[in-house]
Amino acid sequence: MKARQAVDRLSSLAQETRLRIFRLLVQAGPDGMNAGAIAETLDIAPNTLSFHVAHLARAGMVAPRQDGRFIFYSANFAAMDDLIAYLTDNCCQGGQCLPKTAAVATTAKRRARAA
Repeated sequence: MKARQAVDRLSSLAQETRLRIFRLLVQAGPDGMNAGAIAETLDIAPNTLSFHVAHLARAGMVAPRQDGRFIFYSANFAAMDDLIAYLTDNCCQGGQCLPKTAAVATTAKRRARAA
């Protein structure tokens, strides 16, 4: 991942409503949630939700999918994993990470363990 892409992804999450949406979609899993359910769960007006979800989608953090007349959104877990891996790539100069960081199984760490 390049620094510019990391900045775009981080900036998409650097707003309270977008962060709440993303965390809800992470919790929902790969199937995601339809826009109406997201708006209802987080008590967000539909037009406000559309604005924020579009920002997250442009950054690659969420993906929309049409199902009939509904739009479902899901977290892009690969993008989240890549971002976490980018942030922790050189963590602790290769030594033991802090407990919460060590618990995060980033792509780079999983690849290192498999090798």
